[in-house]
Amino acid sequence: MWIGWIEFDILLGDVHSLKEKRSVVRPLVADVKRRFEVSVAEVGDQNQYRRTKLGVGLVAADRRHLVEVLDAVERFVAGRPELEMLSARQRELHSED
Repeated sequence: MWIGWIEFDILLGDVHSLKEKRSVVRPLVADVKRRFEVSVAEVGDQNQYRRTKLGVGLVAADRRHLVEVLDAVERFVAGRPELEMLSARQRELHSED
């Protein structure tokens, strides 16, 4: 069993309040969840309205599938025009490690 995750540090575009931030982050989280069937949550910078950290996790039978899905999630998030991805950190672990 392979366990993988990717963490994004994101700068939001024209956002001036936490309410506006939610209107950008919630649809992004829902889109990633629905499109890739992964677990996703806001994992940091909850009180900063122009920044957020998102974490995406996945369990898979083989490493190749795990990496393909996480890479596709990264391309999807990077392609969103309403935000700027500052960094992405990806990690994979085997259950026997």
